[in-house]
Amino acid sequence: MLIAIPLLIIPFILYNIVVLSGIGGGGMAAADEALRQPLFSLPMASGASWQVGVGDLILFLSLILLFFELLKSTSSQKVAIINHALSMILFVFCLVEFLLIRGFATSTFFLITTMVMLDVLAGFIVTIISARKDLDFGSTA
Repeated sequence: MLIAIPLLIIPFILYNIVVLSGIGGGGMAAADEALRQPLFSLPMASGASWQVGVGDLILFLSLILLFFELLKSTSSQKVAIINHALSMILFVFCLVEFLLIRGFATSTFFLITTMVMLDVLAGFIVTIISARKDLDFGSTA
């Protein structure tokens, strides 16, 4: 049953921890600053220095988890329907936080919300296409 839980809940929770923990005093500006503040920098071959912040790491994790969510959406098991429903609930939570709570109106959280939405759309589209193929296959007599 753990497979039904959307993986994108992990970056959602991480973002909530960063913003709601009050790092930087709270509010949108403080949340944005906490997400952009470099954790480390990597020297590039061009001589530039790539600054990596918490928000960048959360987005990187989100992209990796989105890939696995898209792979999970190709499954036609009964647990996939529960996963789609939970992904839809997660999308609603993301959308509500993005629109109504200070500190969540950032580009980082918008991109996480967009990834959750893409997971929902991909899940439902794959399920509909699979069901249509099953229906078409069953109707050939």
